[in-house]
Amino acid sequence: MIVTVFRSRLRPGVRDEYLALANRMNEIVKTMPGYIADKDFVAEDGERVTVVEFESEEAMRAWRRHPEHIEAQKKARAVYFSSYRVQVCELLREAADQTADA
Repeated sequence: MIVTVFRSRLRPGVRDEYLALANRMNEIVKTMPGYIADKDFVAEDGERVTVVEFESEEAMRAWRRHPEHIEAQKKARAVYFSSYRVQVCELLREAADQTADA
């Protein structure tokens, strides 16, 4: 599994416009072969964190190269983000309490 951790901070006054773009990207990524899941968080200090899971590096790369995603990335860097950081990680180990999901 490949896990992408995307951290960002928005510029003032762009939240609503950014959320429309982020919602569109969320719709698309869920249709990509190899997509597993994603989750978004916003910290009290305004940092946004998105965690996205793909079955493989190839699946993650296909998402990275999706034409609409490429354009969204360009716009986000130019218009919405005051800062961002992307970390792509390979899952080495996983443990879970399956009863917690019930």
